[in-house]
Amino acid sequence: MEQQVHFLTLATADLDAARRFYVEGLGWTPLLDVPGEIVFFQVAPGTVLAFFETGSFARDLGTGPARPEVSGVTLAHNVADRPAVAALAARMAAHGGTVLTPPEEGAFGGVFHALVRDPNGVVWEVAHNPGWSVDPDGTVRLAQPD
Repeated sequence: MEQQVHFLTLATADLDAARRFYVEGLGWTPLLDVPGEIVFFQVAPGTVLAFFETGSFARDLGTGPARPEVSGVTLAHNVADRPAVAALAARMAAHGGTVLTPPEEGAFGGVFHALVRDPNGVVWEVAHNPGWSVDPDGTVRLAQPD
């Protein structure tokens, strides 16, 4: 298997709130939007983030007593500088997000970040990390902290 992930699908109890947050709040354009069921966003070359209505998500997993559960997950978005962290966290809050951690120095690697929960509980880290860079081809470069 190639080292790639093409789809990230998150169950959402309130698909309309998710749509408003990502479309109106963040200005994202849906790749495909099926009202009442699922909305897809292309987030990188070859990578799609989807929000799937909870009932449809459960039916898609099939029946059975064991359902996979995920916890301790964040999505991260890196910005160019510290003021952009505060600006994006404020924009997210203005469109239904909840700031969990206001912009502050992080505990790891020189990062300056904020944590914001979207209307469905997805936690985003909005960060500026001077040790990170992204090449024009999309390759992420991570510097080892001192």
